[in-house]
Amino acid sequence: MASIILPRVLEVGAGAMARLPAVLQGLGCRNPLIVTDRMMAQLGYLERLRGLLAEAGMGGDVFADTLPEPTAASLEGGLAMVRDGDYDAVVALGGGSPIDSAKAIAVLGRHGGIINDYRFPRQVDEAGLPVIAIPTTAGTGSEATRFTIITDERTDEKLLCVGAAFMPVAALVDYELTVSVPPRTTADTGIDAMTHAIEAYVSRKANGYSDSQALAALRLIGPHLRRAYHDGEDRAAREAMMLGATLAGVAFCNSSVALVHGMSRPIGAFFHVPHGLSNAMLLPAVTEYSLPAASARYADCARALGFAGLDDDDARANAKLLDTLVAINDELQVPTPAGFGIDRDRFFEVRHTMAEQALASGSPGNNPRVPEAEEIVRLYEALW
Repeated sequence: MASIILPRVLEVGAGAMARLPAVLQGLGCRNPLIVTDRMMAQLGYLERLRGLLAEAGMGGDVFADTLPEPTAASLEGGLAMVRDGDYDAVVALGGGSPIDSAKAIAVLGRHGGIINDYRFPRQVDEAGLPVIAIPTTAGTGSEATRFTIITDERTDEKLLCVGAAFMPVAALVDYELTVSVPPRTTADTGIDAMTHAIEAYVSRKANGYSDSQALAALRLIGPHLRRAYHDGEDRAAREAMMLGATLAGVAFCNSSVALVHGMSRPIGAFFHVPHGLSNAMLLPAVTEYSLPAASARYADCARALGFAGLDDDDARANAKLLDTLVAINDELQVPTPAGFGIDRDRFFEVRHTMAEQALASGSPGNNPRVPEAEEIVRLYEALW
């Protein structure tokens, strides 16, 4: 049996952001706290959002100090505002990091404690303040998931927090907000979304519902990722990627992620590599490692992505999948860890710790081929 959880409201398409006042009204909310970052202010999106709220006679206080990789400390300013204010909702505007920050602020602001109290394996189902997510990248799918990831900067560990409390009540999925996203971020977030859909489909927790969403996401992402990267003004590609990212979020929220994500989080925590970029670095090698345990499923992914033909047998489809994943990383200029600027000695020094943290996250246990710690260490070494 699969237990499916989704946002109560999903507004999808051009101009969806303008629905915010009506969505808040429908939830009985009038005084939201907007959680965002400085880039949204610079791009003018924050001003537009506050204008929509002001026209409807609603509040619009702002916490704009979220970090690209949120930490326990980076939440403090927003938490202080929630504790001292009279907010009845949290509006998250931005990529995965502002949305993850908003989820944590909404739960901690209502229930207290520190983020470590909420880490997996605890299931957090007690509702916080309602979150309305407005994603501005086609990537994390955080607008449609019951997860948030916050780094504990004292230990350099990314904490996974799970439960219905972290599922936004509403998501306004407006692809027009992604047209200004630069190529590097388009690539990283797009490969992140592709990874979500692939891992959801090959996961040991996959089910009929998550399969349908994962395959739909892959059919959208495969033909449009490179188009959006090369031409940010390609609205058809932007629209397909945005919907694909949300469907991939729905897929892995109701299945799981697997080994790529398990290994990716420690790289992000230790070396401050953006999450989508560390996924991209890992995806070809981890797919090759995992393939023998789920050959038919990976072949389905290759065909859905359009990397293989419908008449290709599984072996041929999977060979094309591996070749295309490597080719996409080349075309989208995904750097190696060395190319990113990571120090080799430090990387090798912490590889065993990273492997233990990856296993502790639980994600590798959902992989079709479940690794031992030493196998993860070898994959990190091969990645270098």
